[in-house]
Amino acid sequence: MADGAMKDLFVSIFGAPEGVVLFQLIHATQFTIYLSLVAFLGGGLIGAGVAFCRIVPSKVARRFAIAYIWLFQSTPLLMLLFILGLGLPRLAGIDVNPWVAAIAALTIYASAYFADVWRGALESVPDGQWEGSYALGLGFLSTLRRVILPQAFQVSLAPTVGLMVQIIKGTSLAYIIGFHDLMAIGKRWANAPVDGTEPFVIFPLMALIYFALCFPLSLWSRRLERRLGTAKTDAGLAAA
Repeated sequence: MADGAMKDLFVSIFGAPEGVVLFQLIHATQFTIYLSLVAFLGGGLIGAGVAFCRIVPSKVARRFAIAYIWLFQSTPLLMLLFILGLGLPRLAGIDVNPWVAAIAALTIYASAYFADVWRGALESVPDGQWEGSYALGLGFLSTLRRVILPQAFQVSLAPTVGLMVQIIKGTSLAYIIGFHDLMAIGKRWANAPVDGTEPFVIFPLMALIYFALCFPLSLWSRRLERRLGTAKTDAGLAAA
């Protein structure tokens, strides 16, 4: 259905301006989802590389990974958005698309947390697994791929899903650099001198939309934690 027809449908059901507002909020939500997905994928790829550097035998790689995680976990997302969306572009005298700036800031921010979560998952595997693999003649990469990663994957699954919730929430700050998502459209309507678009109407609607995006992921994360926790308990009892 075309946007115009969908908008007319909302207006016919909810009236004006309520139907227009609700349509625009829902329409803008797609950009929140797109930004979240891109930041999740990009942050995951970079975070995986940093987590790998964190566990390799090289001291230089480990120090780089530690510095990367420390730096970007200590830097507020709001500051990254300002630097990449407003500060550096003005300093360099160039125009940066809000999409590019928002993706870069959220990707860097998310990658530091992904790296830390996955580093913890990798290090949670007992050292005996490494030692046993080395005793069988497997090298570092073979041990990592065949023995360590399958076990670390289960440990990291639930917190990884939980991080997606944090990324979605983080997108709400991107409006400060001109990114047109749910928050930007909602604030525009909340500040408009139109009856029916008061802040006490708009912001609860926005909260419901964010809740609809985040709650299923939070619920899934908790179920994964319970399921994996139960599996670990059963495995421990079987081993005993």
